[in-house]
Amino acid sequence: MSGLLGKKIGMTSIYDASGKQQPCTVIEAGPCVVTQVRTPEKDGYSAIQLAFEEMKEKACTKPMKGHFAKANTTPKRYVMEFSRFEEGERKHFGDILTCNVFTEGEYVDVAGISKGKGFQGVVKRHGFSGVGDKTHGQHDRLRAPGSVGASSYPSRVFKGLRMAGRMGGSRVKVQNLQILKIIEEKNLVLIKGSVPGAKGSILKIERWS
Repeated sequence: MSGLLGKKIGMTSIYDASGKQQPCTVIEAGPCVVTQVRTPEKDGYSAIQLAFEEMKEKACTKPMKGHFAKANTTPKRYVMEFSRFEEGERKHFGDILTCNVFTEGEYVDVAGISKGKGFQGVVKRHGFSGVGDKTHGQHDRLRAPGSVGASSYPSRVFKGLRMAGRMGGSRVKVQNLQILKIIEEKNLVLIKGSVPGAKGSILKIERWS
């Protein structure tokens, strides 16, 4: 199987075989239940839908209750499709996947929703350095964006110009991250470096390609 759904627990550090300290992110990866199998004959494409994290039955809609009942599992909070897998890895309704689908040392892609920063100026959002120094009468220009367009031509501001606006809260994928350690009894995967999102956010972990 190409990947799993997981929850970001936090960050820590471990020591590798050479004694070097490595920063890593702790992710609770699985257990995930196969709740749907897409086939080219029926759906036009191949994919496997995984469900993750228990939820109260009263909070689940009737259509989704029936959907989970087909896989003989309880209602789950998150579902997501994985399209990258080998034909020999084809799964069936109700199969339970845990973190042992990965191996220590291999590389994965991790996607999630980044932390929302709210409305930010150009210095924080785009790394601008401001217009000038405090001297020469520019007491209020330290974090200003500067000119955004000419007057007579084109008499407008071009689309896509880097300006102030909402920052963060978008889907981000970090590629080529190494799995440093797997703790199967607790379904924990320790991935080198940082991944998108705050603690408790849901992540999609896929084998690197």
